[in-house]
Amino acid sequence: MARHWLARWTGMTEQAVPLTRDERTRPQLHGALAAHDVGWSHSGQGLLIGFGPGVQLGMDLEYIKPRPRALELSARFFHPREHAWLQSLPPPLCEATFLRIWCAKEAVLKAHGYGIAFGLEKLCFAQGRQGLELIDCDARLGLARQWTLHQWQAAPGYLAAAAWRAQPAP
Repeated sequence: MARHWLARWTGMTEQAVPLTRDERTRPQLHGALAAHDVGWSHSGQGLLIGFGPGVQLGMDLEYIKPRPRALELSARFFHPREHAWLQSLPPPLCEATFLRIWCAKEAVLKAHGYGIAFGLEKLCFAQGRQGLELIDCDARLGLARQWTLHQWQAAPGYLAAAAWRAQPAP
């Protein structure tokens, strides 16, 4: 599906889209599209694809559903400051905020190429003036201020996140 979408977006045939995966299975573009990055995510019946020049890009899409184990999961996998923040919220807001944080973490970790196996606790988000902001992260992810996050409702019942930073020098 991603190859089909990229072909339509770039005007190439599906067979001509220079798309491969690296050793960590992160998608990579080559040839005429090498200056661009691509990322995608699927959840439920939804598929989200992002494509951009000069950036390291990660996408996450999450189907919105009840998350009754949000606090239990945040205690186990999130940064302690995020867990404390979630504990301070009433249950409906806690679940919604948990999902926003989860989605943001996945987008950044996919952009970097590690995915959630890198460790969800190795980055910390907080509420900023315009949404969630990455305030701290493991040095292997670069500086927190280098990352930009945008979250939105991609379709009814779906939360989406795109995370990016300028493409690091080789």
